[in-house]
Parts: sequence; structure tokens; C-alpha cells
Amino acid sequence: MLLYMSNSAREGQSTPLHSVSVAGAVVREDGRLLAIRRADNGTWELPGGVLELTEAPEEGVVREVWEETGIRVQVDELTGVYKNTTRGVVALVFRCKPAGGVERTSDESTAVEWLTPTEVKERMAEVFAIRLLDALDGAGPHVRSHDGKHLTAAR
Repeated sequence: MLLYMSNSAREGQSTPLHSVSVAGAVVREDGRLLAIRRADNGTWELPGGVLELTEAPEEGVVREVWEETGIRVQVDELTGVYKNTTRGVVALVFRCKPAGGVERTSDESTAVEWLTPTEVKERMAEVFAIRLLDALDGAGPHVRSHDGKHLTAAR
């Protein structure tokens, strides 16, 4: 896992550690959104993961979506920055278009499906659903924080 340590910590203060992740809000022409059911905890989320040290965020999105779903993507734009204040994870979400491939599961996913926005709201926890729904509204990039379960700030 890639961690960032701030050099500005003062004596008596803990050094903040953050992980940077990327995720793809992949939108088909019919408006359906790509989602995975995670193998580790069974939750529905966007495909994505930890950004590797040597890769650009857009490269990381392409790699993560391919690894988890079998879908190749073209990255369009950054639609949101989301911070889990409990775990110290900062997620960059990019709207993408499918550009080939065939849906398949992986070691990290037990299901890969194209969901409607209504199905996203029904299947995903709010903190993950909002990432896909933000990508649709064209008003980004959004900046939001959450505690892992509930949104705590929005712009």
C-alpha cells in the first residue's frame, strides 16, 4: 500500500498517513454504470484501488478497472476527490467510457454488473454511491469527506 508521510509533524503530534486510491466511474452510452461486488467484504463499489508510486492517476484508473472487471476504459475527467477520515484514504474518481473488453470477475471481484442509477442507490452504501452519481451530474469535481459510513462534508 502506498502511504504518504508528512514531514511537517511537530514533536508530540502524530505523523499523518494517507493512502491514495483511484476509481473509475465507467458510464455506458445507455447510462448504466460499471460496479463490482468486492470479494473481501461483499459490498458493491466502483472498480478501483491503490495508486502505484510510479503511475499517473489516469494510468492507475485504467489498470484497476481492467484488473477488476475485464473492461478497457478511456478516461474522460476527474469528477471527485473523496476522503475517508477514519482510514486516511483519499480517492480520486474519474469518469470513464468503456473502450473494449468483456466483463469478468477477478480475485478482487465476485460480480461485475452494469447498474442503473437507481440500482446504484439500492445496492451501494451512500459513501460509494455518491461517487458514481457525482460523476453523472457534470458539476464536478466534487470534494467530499466521510467517516466510512456517512458523508461529513460536501461542496
